[in-house]
Amino acid sequence: MFTRRTATRVAAILGGAALLGAALAGCSSSGGSGGSTTISLLAGGNDPVNTQFANDLAKAFHKANPSITVKVETRPAGTDGDNLIKTRLSTGEMNDVFLYNSGSLFQALRPDSQLQPLTDEAWTKDLTSDFKKTVSTDKGLYGAPWGTTFDGGILYNKKVYEKLGLSVPTTWDEFISNSEKIKAAGIAPVIQSYGDTWTSQLLVLADFANVSAKDPNWAKDYTANKSNAKYAKEPALAGFTHTQEIFDKGLMNKDFASLTNVNALKMLATGEGAQYPMLSAVIGNVVQSNPDQVDDIGYFAVPPDSGEPHATVWESNGAYIPKSTTGDKLTAAKKLVAFINSPTGCDLQNKVGTPGGPFATSACTLPSNAPALVKDVLKYQDDKKTGLALEFLSPIKGPNLEKILIQVGSGISTAQQGAALYDQDVKAQAQQLGIKGW
Repeated sequence: MFTRRTATRVAAILGGAALLGAALAGCSSSGGSGGSTTISLLAGGNDPVNTQFANDLAKAFHKANPSITVKVETRPAGTDGDNLIKTRLSTGEMNDVFLYNSGSLFQALRPDSQLQPLTDEAWTKDLTSDFKKTVSTDKGLYGAPWGTTFDGGILYNKKVYEKLGLSVPTTWDEFISNSEKIKAAGIAPVIQSYGDTWTSQLLVLADFANVSAKDPNWAKDYTANKSNAKYAKEPALAGFTHTQEIFDKGLMNKDFASLTNVNALKMLATGEGAQYPMLSAVIGNVVQSNPDQVDDIGYFAVPPDSGEPHATVWESNGAYIPKSTTGDKLTAAKKLVAFINSPTGCDLQNKVGTPGGPFATSACTLPSNAPALVKDVLKYQDDKKTGLALEFLSPIKGPNLEKILIQVGSGISTAQQGAALYDQDVKAQAQQLGIKGW
């Protein structure tokens, strides 16, 4: 499932190999003398942006609230980090505040019994309705956002498009037509980077807003194991058939099997490749590797076979307070959570991270130097042509999707075979999770 921000987080998001080796720095302690309170904050340790944000947040909050000290601890990424959080919550030993996913991984924490409700906090009025859905249950709201949202779709080189007289495609046929013209110009039309296996999933995962647009009940039916909501059937089959088609028509870079995400982004920035199925969140990597070409990269939603294109949105991460935080510590923890989306907290978020989309709260605004691609992302939001990624609408995601799509995208399996195999993968995962109807 998806975690957030920058490429290393994105790898964990899509189920790729997680980076471990987080250094533990500090621990929870009780209130000190003179009315002072010490609380602890748990952040993800695999991403420097997460760590820097947590440390900067602790310092700025203490400066604004001298009687409250925040000690920062980092956790491992991936399954190890998930298990650490679940263990600490179940044993009552969780940090006073922790930063974690929204969506299905949040729901897996049993929020009604293990998290402090934040429904009545003043800042909730500023949240978008979509974010509220991802950190709420029928009994209340439990999280505050941090970091921006981001979209999945196609990143493209605007200079290549301009040079070849191409327009942003609104149908899959137009996308293929553009790709064939790009190939004729001697440029890699569609960049694929299976050297980082998680990247193989984008044409399926980022197509989900189009699936929802055609069948608004698809996610609900999928979770309930209804026969119409299967990947081996349309409209969800489209992502698999598109993955096969770009291979069959020779529209991929020759080194697709070994290319990494970092080098794929360099190809896109320099115009060696023209289009890359990817997440807008990774634009921060381009800021680091090719700063002069950042604004040469644009974004458009995965074009559907028919109908209007819709952008698939991944929501912001959340900040949460466990039920084990009580008394003075709870008061301090709520102040810290509110501070994240205060003017100072918003500035910190803009300082340490590169936005890949809009904030999930009106309390924060994007910086004036946000990458040009963010304007493309915002257009879909303004036009109300967006939809949440499936992970925010269903707890089920098979663990082998990336491997299956590499087979489809490498010509080893057909789209139909891959989709059927993934439906079996999903079934096994749903049964493991104990979901009714499976």
